Amino acid sequence: MSFTHPWILLFLIFPILLLTWVWRREGGRVVMPFDHGTQSRGRGWGTAVNFAQSIPALLLAVVVLILAGPQQLSAPKSRRVLTNIELCVDVSGSMTSSFGEGTRYDASMAAINKFLDYREGDAFGLTFFGNEVLHWVPLTTDVSAIKCAPPFMDPTSPGHPYWLGGTSIGKALRACREVLISREEGDRMIVLVSDGYSFDLSNGQDLEIAAKLKEDGIVVYAIHIASSEVPGSVVNITGLTGGEVFEPENPTALETVFQHIDKMQETRMERTAAESMDDFYPYSLAGLILLGSSTLSLFGLRYTPW
Repeated sequence: MSFTHPWILLFLIFPILLLTWVWRREGGRVVMPFDHGTQSRGRGWGTAVNFAQSIPALLLAVVVLILAGPQQLSAPKSRRVLTNIELCVDVSGSMTSSFGEGTRYDASMAAINKFLDYREGDAFGLTFFGNEVLHWVPLTTDVSAIKCAPPFMDPTSPGHPYWLGGTSIGKALRACREVLISREEGDRMIVLVSDGYSFDLSNGQDLEIAAKLKEDGIVVYAIHIASSEVPGSVVNITGLTGGEVFEPENPTALETVFQHIDKMQETRMERTAAESMDDFYPYSLAGLILLGSSTLSLFGLRYTPW
């Protein structure tokens, strides 16, 4: 038990003095003349009256305790450890190829929207890339903007930017790294969705990027959404950072891949320290009981000095 203002407890001396006075005072004894009668000492009634007269002092003690601000420690709780997930989606011209009933881009964004529901509570960011990089949504736990994004960056749209026509995976991963390292709290992960080769990962640049990502604690999962062989540079990056690369053959398999990533990157929970919180209830209840008892005692249990 602790108190916010412990110095107020010094005022408990007043109810203690009142209680001492009630139980140790002398006087108040009145001799009642009864002819031929035997008079008792009245100790039983005297004790009952003293108890009734002690109630105001006890009420004052309760008031002092409440003013001191009683505190108690809450039970330790578990808290979800936030995972920062940057979705890195290729929107080059090749993503318009058929995949299931739609395009590779359509299937990718549909699977990503379902993935957002699996990882409720994590922070997501969305980056589109081609020859250049476009951060569409910053890291946030409000995923509504990501779910609304597919129509705006559809590579089949007539106004699709020409500078997003190629594939620069290395540039995109470097840009996603900059986003993730800006967050100090939580785990970090990149989900790369692409269907092509990238020339900016050649000549050892893939190993250089993987080393930086690993150094910053960023895990890369890659989804190669094409029938061609997965580029060796992408395999190197995912393997060195602790992630994995997947090759879904149809939209159903693509959704399964995201479910698999969700299971591989399990949600972590951590115990939080107990917090100090107000504890007025027992004191308020005691005060109400004493107040009710004092009211009832006024119907007969009171001191009459004559």
